[in-house]
Amino acid sequence: MKIAVLVSGGGTNLQALIDYEKSNPDCPYKIALVVSNTKNAYALERAKNAGIPAEIRSPFSVLGADKAKTSDRDTKRIAISDAILDLCKEYQIDAIVLAGYLSVLGGKIIDEYSGRIINLHPALLPKFGGVGMWGHNVHEAVLAAGEKESGCTVHLVDSGCDTGKILVQKKVPVLPGDTPDTLYARIAPEEHEAMVEGVCVLARMISEK
Repeated sequence: MKIAVLVSGGGTNLQALIDYEKSNPDCPYKIALVVSNTKNAYALERAKNAGIPAEIRSPFSVLGADKAKTSDRDTKRIAISDAILDLCKEYQIDAIVLAGYLSVLGGKIIDEYSGRIINLHPALLPKFGGVGMWGHNVHEAVLAAGEKESGCTVHLVDSGCDTGKILVQKKVPVLPGDTPDTLYARIAPEEHEAMVEGVCVLARMISEK
């Protein structure tokens, strides 16, 4: 299964996927493309080091500087999503993996890759999902709610926000005195495992269709 991994930042979950692919001869996926919506994402360096083609599709690269400054959020999201769809067709991508991708896909790509896009979310969905729930915002909300456990979820992407079918969940305890940073540090290793497991589950699902 040829996958495109979409990233926005450091790319630790991308690295987990790279490492698994390299160390497992029977790995069911091949990372054929990395796409970032930010030009300074360290994930691009990880892709380069692994010899994986990498592309940037940001509002500025897709729309141009002037239009990127004046367009609304939805216009920018659709423009980027359409540009990513074109890339996926060019690279003959079978499935799309959102690994710390801090934007929302929309438009044609959701339909054309229905059942073949997964996302990693840093909480136990359906709790703490939806608009604005990303990164430390999630961990802050979990702590404010007095939850006894948290974790991460890999789910299929649909037209909603964090609403698709859940494929993998990993749980960790919330400890007394936790901060968003300490909670994240406990969840991060689980994210790496969940990311790899989720892509392998998706590969099985697609192969069985």
